[in-house]
Amino acid sequence: VTVSKAASLPMAESRKEEFQKYLEKSGVIDTLTKVLVNLYECPEKPQNAINFIKESMGPPAPGGDVEKLQAQVKEQQIQLEAKDKEIEALKKRLAELAEEQKKAE
Repeated sequence: VTVSKAASLPMAESRKEEFQKYLEKSGVIDTLTKVLVNLYECPEKPQNAINFIKESMGPPAPGGDVEKLQAQVKEQQIQLEAKDKEIEALKKRLAELAEEQKKAE
């Protein structure tokens, strides 16, 4: 083994460890493990394992961040409820004004 190859081995191991930590932190290893366990536990193995894996993982989320999208949905639901209450209040006020106008005529 030459000196340059010997020096590059620890760097390669370091990069490998960093990449493994990245995969663990981002949830890739857990997700792949779950999908592969599901494939293993299938009573009838699918003809196309790649398609099974793709379908199990589902389509990528538009925008990428599920938690961010869930927060947006919650915020919009709150806004929708507020608008619904405002519409009801305005309808009630409109009915009151129409009633007052009838009495004034």
